Amino acid sequence: MKKIEAIIRKSEFDETKEALHEIGVTFFSYWDVTGVGNEKVGHVYRGVSYSTSDIQRRYLSIVVNDDFAEKTIQTLLRAAHTGKVGDGKIFVSTIDEAYRIRTRERGSDSLI
Repeated sequence: MKKIEAIIRKSEFDETKEALHEIGVTFFSYWDVTGVGNEKVGHVYRGVSYSTSDIQRRYLSIVVNDDFAEKTIQTLLRAAHTGKVGDGKIFVSTIDEAYRIRTRERGSDSLI
């Protein structure tokens, strides 16, 4: 099993969520997060300068079977992409075991 963690723009969340549901990712967790990005230049909007170094993003945590990881990653890359600085990051790690508390299923069966 793989844990896929993605930090994306909040503005791309709805499209990303729909794209994940379309490929069969029916459950994931998400949080609103703030991070510090690489962009060092502030922006001016209506005469007011604001910093873009503190960035509001959405953090997604998804656990899938190994054979479904690449499809999930490609979907995230497509749905969350704008081509601008600050599109986000994806991290992939291995999950040794998973359990469904209600039924005590373990492994891949706990993800269904």
